[in-house]
Amino acid sequence: MSFTVFLAVLAAALLHAGWNALIRVGTNRIGTMMVLSAVQGIIGLAVAATGPLPAGPVWPWILASGAIHSAYKTFLTFAYERGDLSRVYPLARGTAPMITLAVGALWLGEAVRATETAGILLLGAGILILACGAWAGGESRRMLPYAFGSAIATAGYTLVDGLGARVAGNAAQYVGWLFLVDGVIFAAAMLAFRGRASLPGGGRVWVMGGLAAVASYASYAVAVWAMTLAPIALVAALRETSILFAVLIGWLGFRERMTPAKALSIGLIASGVVLTRL
Repeated sequence: MSFTVFLAVLAAALLHAGWNALIRVGTNRIGTMMVLSAVQGIIGLAVAATGPLPAGPVWPWILASGAIHSAYKTFLTFAYERGDLSRVYPLARGTAPMITLAVGALWLGEAVRATETAGILLLGAGILILACGAWAGGESRRMLPYAFGSAIATAGYTLVDGLGARVAGNAAQYVGWLFLVDGVIFAAAMLAFRGRASLPGGGRVWVMGGLAAVASYASYAVAVWAMTLAPIALVAALRETSILFAVLIGWLGFRERMTPAKALSIGLIASGVVLTRL
C-alpha cells in the first residue's frame, strides 16, 4: 500500500466516524438516516450520469451491494436507538476486519504479509477491548444483535464492493450506482418497518443528514478506490481506525468518560496502524 493510499484511507476513517457522530447526536435517527440515504442517492445519480450504464457483469455486484448497504444502515440505526456511540460503533466495526481477513485469505487469495496480519489482529483486539463495556457498563443489551448485524453487513459490503469495483473498472461510477440503489432499498425498508414515522421532519434533521451524507459518500468513495489498489483486508483494517476517531469525538465532543480500557484500546489500535505500515 502506497503512502498516498494510506493517508487517504485514514482520512476516510475520520469522515466515517464523523458521520456516525452526526447520526448518533440527533433525536430522530431514522429520519436523519433517511436524509443521508436520499442525499447519497442524489450524489450517486449525478456521478452515475457522467458515464455510460454499467456492463452486464457489474449489475449483480451493484444490486448486492445496495442491499447489503441498506441492511448495514438499518442495523446501525436501530443500534443507535439503543446504545451510545462509544459502544455501538466499536461493536459494529470491530469484528468486520477479522471476517474480511478470513474470507479474503481463504477464498479470494488476497496476499497479506505477516506484519499486516499482526496489525489487523491488534486493531481487532483494541476494538474488542473497547467494546467490552457493553457488558460491564450496565447498558442496554438489546442493541447487541443490531450492532453485530451491522458488523456482518460491513464485512459483506467490503468484500462485495472491493471485487465489484474491480469488475467495473471505474470505482467512482460503481460507487455512484451502488448508493443510488441503496437509497431506494433503504427508503423502502424504513417505510415498511416504521411507516410515516420514518419520514424526516424539521430543518435540523435535514442539515444533520445532509452533512452526514456528504461525509459518508466521500469516505466510502475513497475506501472503494483504495480497494482497487491495495488488498481488501488491509484497506478494511485501516478504515477501522475510525474507532480511534470515534472515541476521541466521544471524549472531546460528547464528554464521554475516558476509562483505562479505552486508553488501552487506543494504544492497541495505534500499534496496529504502525504494523500495517512496516
